[in-house]
Parts: sequence; C-alpha cells; structure tokens
Amino acid sequence: MSLKKIIINGLLITIGSIIVAIGINGILLPHRFLNGGVIGVALIIHYLADVLGVGALYFILNIPFFLLGWFSVSRKFMFFTVYSVAIFSLLTQFLQVPAFPVTDPILAAVLAGVICGLGSGLILRTPGSSGGIDILAVYLNKRFGLRLGWTLFMVNALILAVAALLFSLEMALYTAIFVFTQGKLVDAVVTGFNKRKTMIIISDKAAEISQDILEKLNRGVTFLDGSGAYTGQSKKIIFSVVTMTEMPRIKEMVFSRDPNAFMVINEALDVLGYRHGHLRVY
Repeated sequence: MSLKKIIINGLLITIGSIIVAIGINGILLPHRFLNGGVIGVALIIHYLADVLGVGALYFILNIPFFLLGWFSVSRKFMFFTVYSVAIFSLLTQFLQVPAFPVTDPILAAVLAGVICGLGSGLILRTPGSSGGIDILAVYLNKRFGLRLGWTLFMVNALILAVAALLFSLEMALYTAIFVFTQGKLVDAVVTGFNKRKTMIIISDKAAEISQDILEKLNRGVTFLDGSGAYTGQSKKIIFSVVTMTEMPRIKEMVFSRDPNAFMVINEALDVLGYRHGHLRVY
C-alpha cells in the first residue's frame, strides 16, 4: 500500500473516531445508553463500577482481540484496526464534549445513531475496523464460515439482554433504537450511491443488450448458458453487476431492445475480484 493511501486511511479513521467519540460523550453517556460490541461492554462496566473511564476500558477489552486478529487475520487489517482502537480510546477518554441539549430519549437515541453511524461508516471505508467484535466476526467467518452479520447480531442481542436485566427494559429499547439507526447510517456511508446490484437478464436479444451494457455503461458482462424448460430452446443469459444509479438506464436499454425480456435484480453484499493481479473491491 502506498504512503498516500496510508495517510488517507489514517485521516478517515481519525475523523471517524472523533465523530463517534462526540456521539458517545455528548449523548450516550449523559443519557446512560449502551452500544453494541466491546464498547457496549465497556459502557456496562463503567455504569456499574465507574472505573478507569470508557476509553481505557475499551482499549483493555480489545487486547485479546488484537492478539487473535494479529495471528489469525490479515496484518494490514490489524494495523489499521489497532490504530483505530488506539485513537478512538484516547478521544473517548479525554475529549470533553458538552451534553447535547436533547431531553427526549428517543430523539437522543436517533441523533446518537446518526452521529456514531456517520463516524463508524468512515472508519469502515478503510481496510481496518473499530476492533473488538469485528475482529472476532472476521475470525469466525474465516475459520468456521459463520456469517459476519450473524455473529454481530448475536453479540449485540446478548448485550441488550444484559442491559435489560442489569438496568431497565427501557434502557435496552432506547439502545436498540440507537443501534438500528447507527447500522442504517453505517450502511449509507459505506455503500452510498455505489451500492451494487447483480442482474440476470433473459432475452432473445442478449447479444445486442450485452453490447449496450459494455459500450454505454462500461460494465462487464458474462454469458451463462441456459435453456427454456418448456420450449427446450437454448438461450444466452446475461449476468452483470451494476450500481444502483445505473439501474434506470439499464432497464430502458433492455426493454427498448426487447419488450419481452425477463430481468432478476438482487442486492450484492460484496463484489470482489482479481484485476491486473490484484484483489479489488468494486
């Protein structure tokens, strides 16, 4: 990785950590809300014992995950993750932020979700992560094939259950609103308008449609061999990955070529591939 990319990723992590620390110190702590993952555990300990501070607790709780990730996951991933956890811990510990003037707990939870989701999204646009459960999720996915979302959901559900038992059901519900809002903002920041869609097109004009996609959108196209179960007629099936903003143009191109075309469109969670010998995220 070039020095320029390292600097850019470092800036994104720093700015994202500042934003998240503002959300935690300015909203979560004054309202005694929790969070998901390791930061949620740190907040629980802080509310129960008030020792060390949230930032210091967060860093200490991440040490086992550092070791797990360093020996079991990518070193580049861990380099940026360790920096992210360190800078976030320092900011959360020492950044003085006045409490936001929001008294309604639901509005406070939504606002905190927006702020922390924006910051977390910036961090996740880098090769690293915010540490903790993210590292565990990557390890379990790599070792046992467990889906990242499933691991994160189960851990966060456990934290919410503990919050309901130790504190109150209302606190757990407000935290759930915060976590949900944060997740939506993270998704918006990470994918934005570049969210990818996989598209399957079945048409008698497959050659013409594929040329339109290649030449007008500069998107790759793959032909799949298929045949109709009823007619037994062989067909070329078009498979392509496009962005959400390109969808209207593709629909127009397809149905102007063949009004009887059949299209299937799905969400693409990740689009990875090797190009010029390097793994790229599209």
